[in-house]
Amino acid sequence: MTTVPVKIPPMGESITSGVLAKWHVAEGATVRRDQPLFELETDKITSEATAEAAGVIRLAVKAGDEVRIGQVVATIEVGATAAAPAPAPAAATPAAPAPAPVSPAVRRVAAETGLDPAKVSGTGKAGRVTKGDLLAAAAASPAAPTPAAPVTSATAPAAPAARQTRRKLSPLRARLAQRLVAAQHQAAMLTTFNEVDMSAVMALRARYQDEFVKRHGLKLGFMSFFTKAVVHALREVPAVNAQLDGETLVENHYYDVGVAVSTDRGLMVPVIRGCDQLGLAEVEKGIADAAKRAREGRITLADLEGGVFTITNGGVFGSMLSTPIINPPQSAILGLHAINERPVAVNGQVVIRPMMYLALSYDHRLIDGREAVTFLVKVKQAIEDPARVLIGL
Repeated sequence: MTTVPVKIPPMGESITSGVLAKWHVAEGATVRRDQPLFELETDKITSEATAEAAGVIRLAVKAGDEVRIGQVVATIEVGATAAAPAPAPAAATPAAPAPAPVSPAVRRVAAETGLDPAKVSGTGKAGRVTKGDLLAAAAASPAAPTPAAPVTSATAPAAPAARQTRRKLSPLRARLAQRLVAAQHQAAMLTTFNEVDMSAVMALRARYQDEFVKRHGLKLGFMSFFTKAVVHALREVPAVNAQLDGETLVENHYYDVGVAVSTDRGLMVPVIRGCDQLGLAEVEKGIADAAKRAREGRITLADLEGGVFTITNGGVFGSMLSTPIINPPQSAILGLHAINERPVAVNGQVVIRPMMYLALSYDHRLIDGREAVTFLVKVKQAIEDPARVLIGL
C-alpha cells in the first residue's frame, strides 16, 4: 500500500515555522484528494493545506503544535478506507439480589429513620429484621451532622477559572503586536487631521448605484473613491510615496495601495496593485475579493507584500477619530472614520453636511509637516470634488 506524506507547504522565504491551529479531519478518517486537511497560522498569514491523494489519514502532530516548513505532520494511506467501528458488546446486567422481606412496621421505621433494613442484622425468624432491630440500630447510630449552607454572598469572589480565559497568542497576533510596537519605536510618527464633506461622493453613489450594480455585480463603496484620491495625492506629493531603507531614501513610482481588513485572526493588509491604472469598478472588485479571501483564510503572502501606502477604515465600526499606526516599511497611513451629519459653515451659512474626519499618520524623518498637510488637503479636494481626479486637477 502506498503512503503519501502530508507536509507543511512552503509559505515564502521569510516564513520558516508556524502553528498547526486546527485539523479539519480526524485520525483514521477517509479523505479525498484536494480536501482541506488543516489550518496553519504563521506570523504573517493563515492558510489551509489540502490532501494530495485520497485514502486514510494518520495524524502525526496535534492541533496547537508548532511545526516547521517541510515537516511531515500526517500520512495518507492511498486506497485504504476507514474501518467501521465494531459494535460495543452489551454489558451484562448483574441480577439484583432479592430484597429480604420486611413488615409494614419495619418499612415505616425505615422511612422515619432513613436506615436501610438490608444493612441491619435481623434477629427474627430466618434472619428477618424486626421493628425492634431497626429501632435499636437507630438508637445506636450517631446523628448525622447537618451540612452547613453554602455561602451565597454577592461579594464572594468567583473562582479564578470562571473569571478569566487564558490562551496563547496566535503567531499572527503576536507578530502584529511586535510590528505595531516596533513602528512606534522606530519611526518619528506624527498625525495630522482634516475633515471632508462627503456630500458629493454620496450624491454620486446614489445617482449611479443601481446602474453600477447591474453592470459590475457589486455596490460602489467609499473605499474605491478614497483609493483613487490617495493615488491623486501621492502624485501631487511624491514625498509621501517614499520610504527609508537604513540610511537610503527609496522613492516609489508605482501605486500599490494596501487596504486594512479586520478578520477573526487579526488585522491583514492585502495590497491592490496598480491603482493608478484601475477604474473605480476594478478597485472595488479588488478590495472586495481581497477582503473575502482574507476573512476566509485564503490570503497569500504575495497578496500582503509590496504596498506603498495603506488606508484603514475605523468608521465601519463607528470610530469618530483615531491616530492610525504606520505599516512598515511604508511612511504614511490614512485613517477614515464614521460619517456624521454636523453643522458646518458654507459661504457664510450654517448647513448640515455629512462630515468625516481624516487622519494621516506619517514618518516625520522623511515627510515634513507641509507635505503631510498638503497631501491630506489633496485627498479632501478629490473627495469633495471627484471631477478634479477625472480631469487631473
